[in-house]
Parts: sequence; structure tokens; C-alpha cells
Amino acid sequence: MRLLILGGTEFVGRAVVESARARGWEVTVFHRGRHAPPAGVRSLLGDRTAPDGLAALVEAVSTGSGSGGGGWDVVVDTWSAAPRAVRDAARLLADRVERHVYVSSCSVYAWPPAAGYDERAPLVEGASADAEQTDYARDKRGGELAAVEAFGADRSLLVRSGLILGPYENIGRLPWWLNRVARGGPVLAPGPRDLPLQYVDVRDLADWVLGAAEQGLSGAYNLAGRTGTTTMGELLDACVRVTGGGAELRWTAPELILDAGVEPWTALPVWVPDGSDLHDALHRADVSRAERDGLRCRSVTETVRDTWEWLTGLGGVAPHRPDRPVVGLDPAVEAKVLGL
Repeated sequence: MRLLILGGTEFVGRAVVESARARGWEVTVFHRGRHAPPAGVRSLLGDRTAPDGLAALVEAVSTGSGSGGGGWDVVVDTWSAAPRAVRDAARLLADRVERHVYVSSCSVYAWPPAAGYDERAPLVEGASADAEQTDYARDKRGGELAAVEAFGADRSLLVRSGLILGPYENIGRLPWWLNRVARGGPVLAPGPRDLPLQYVDVRDLADWVLGAAEQGLSGAYNLAGRTGTTTMGELLDACVRVTGGGAELRWTAPELILDAGVEPWTALPVWVPDGSDLHDALHRADVSRAERDGLRCRSVTETVRDTWEWLTGLGGVAPHRPDRPVVGLDPAVEAKVLGL
């Protein structure tokens, strides 16, 4: 199989590249050159936000130089800004690629989605394939529309991912928890311990995407482990185990955390109160369609352990996307909530 990935040097894109290389696929990455591509791939440089930013891809398409002379079997696009960038690339590639996979998000559903929502739930309004950057939900939905417009419903796969964790994370959620637990001492642990979580390891996402492409799947899929794949307690217990620190998890009622003005999801990554619209949206999607079509998820212990190994290899400082807010709780606020 011949894969073209638009991006391919960070988080989701990098995991897809590594999974493809492990399968023996021929891989081409089109990226801005800000990060070194993984070994063993063909690299094309370009910035989709710049005038003529697709020039290298245009040349590769016109000459066949990017794929050994004959197009690609599948293109994977993870873009999350202006939908027109997805549109322009998809239009260029529609006659040279068999299948388009767009890594979207469960954020494309109209707010608030009901607990247990599946791929038939109402979608956010006002999105367009031709739009400039607006907000995350409409940008992702616009990217979906762009992919389907260029490739048609039968040749496009829309991967509506939930929370993604694992090595190479450049958002900061699991890296923040690991670094906080590694510092030791009393740790504000947002309760309850048995709060059900839903996430997908980036490597499981990558494996499913490539398997789905091989099967010729199309349409929309919610992609995450099922609700209760793990719990807040299991996640933080795993962080304590793998870091080997002397952290003391102090489980704290949601009401006390919220009354202190602590923001769920951002100040305390991953966590949102049970029964809230945000918890229904982030941790209660129906993923049975993806499970039926091959999704397999590794244990939370493996995800946490491998992320810690990757993070310590970087000296404890994870990369961070400049277009995403910094996450994590101020130590002074944590101490205040814990009464220290």
C-alpha cells in the first residue's frame, strides 16, 4: 500500500506513519518542515496556509515523483484549521488517490450531544468546505465536507476521534498528569475514582485507520474506546505506578473543585464532572460501529507507561501545539483546594 499523509511529523500523523511503516507500506509525508519526519519516508515540503503552499505536492502529482510514479492508495489528513486547506488538497488529489481518510473529531456534533450518541446524531451547523478558520467544531466539520465533496461518500472515511492519548502527545493532557504525579506530594485527584473515561491510544487510532483503509471502509465513525475503557482512578493510579514517585492522590468531590473555580478539562486535563453535558460529549459516545469494524484498544497501563517513557526521553518537557491552550492546574490553586 502507498500512503500519503498530510502532516505526519507530530502526534496522530506520526503514529499513522509509524504504523504504516511497520506494515511495510510506502509512505510519503507532506509537511512544513518544522519537525523531522520519521525515518524511511519520502518527504515533501509545503505550507498549506501560504500562497503556492501546495507546489511540492502539485509537482509530485503531475510527475508521479512522490509515489514511485503512480499516485497513492490512501491519503490521511489530520488538519484542524481552515477547511479550505483540506478542500484544496483533496481536490488536487482526487484523481491520484483511491481513498481519503480525514481525522475529524466528535466535536462535530451539535451541542450538547446526548449521552450514547452515535454517528447519526445531529451535526454542528454553519460549516463549509470553503471557510477560513472559525472554531474547532465547524473547522472539523468543514474538513469533513471538503473530503466528501472531492472524493465522494464511497471513497472518503471520516474518523470522528474522541480524546486521544499516548506517545507524541502535543496537547499536554497526559504529560501534565505524569509530570504532576512525578513531583510527588499531595495531588488533587478529581473524583469520583470510578468516573468512567473514554479515550483512544493514538497508536490504536493509527492501526484502525490503516486497517479501515485496507478494507475500503467509508462514512463516519466515532473512534475511541468504549465508555468505561478506564476510570479516573485507574488512570491516575497508573500514573503513580509508572512514575515511581511518592505522590499521594487526594480524591476530592467535584463540587469542591468547581466551587474553587477550577476549570474541568483544561485545569484538570481529561476530567469533567459526571452528568454534565461535557462528560456526555467527551466520555459517552457510542463507538460500537468502530468496534464492529476492528477497533482494538490497549490497556490504560500500557498507554501511560509508554507515554512516560517517551516523555522522560525528552527530559520531561513535551512538545506543545502553539494553537492549543496550555493545560494544567496552578500549584497555588491546588494547595488552596487541598487546604495545604
